Amino acid sequence: MSTLAARIRQRREQLNLSQEELARRAGYRSKSSINKIEKGINDIPQSKLEVFARALDTTPAYLMGLSSADLPAPPPGFEPLPEMARVPLVGSIACGGPITAEQNIECYIGVPSAWHADFALTCHGDSMAPAIRDGDIVCIRMQPQVEQGEIAAVRIGEEATLKHFHRQGSTVMLLADNTAVCPPMIYSGAQLAEIQIEGKAVGLCRGL
Repeated sequence: MSTLAARIRQRREQLNLSQEELARRAGYRSKSSINKIEKGINDIPQSKLEVFARALDTTPAYLMGLSSADLPAPPPGFEPLPEMARVPLVGSIACGGPITAEQNIECYIGVPSAWHADFALTCHGDSMAPAIRDGDIVCIRMQPQVEQGEIAAVRIGEEATLKHFHRQGSTVMLLADNTAVCPPMIYSGAQLAEIQIEGKAVGLCRGL
């Protein structure tokens, strides 16, 4: 078995992926193709190496068996990328008036593993600007509670929103950064039964 085949299998097992899941991520129709690649029966075209690296949350250099010492050092003033993890991008969340949060997984994205994120959401609206802008991807760690004032993904009935979470006695307030766009959202009494914290915002991804 070649180093490439062995590392693909090893990395897949580290991520607890089935051959079917890797096939889907890499654009193959069935697990039989992955099985043949891992056994060294079929070779991977050079054009597919980057695809496998992304699917396995690693680099082509790792799959080819190059050690970190063999990789070029980053230029002066730059830092190497942190260890990354793959999380599902699962639809959208409102940063203005709440919108229905779509739960279908759109794709998988790489984020720093130190965030310990469980999933990511694309934000719409400007109520959390300038810290969080329309189109930003926010990474969420699933947890049922957050500290006072932390940014949380909060489900309200069948909808969801991203706001600072505050609780005062029997009243919950969801506060936006941009109050001109979104005034405080206040819930008390029987309304509290409709509110559920989905998780805490732990990271932000933004394109240039």
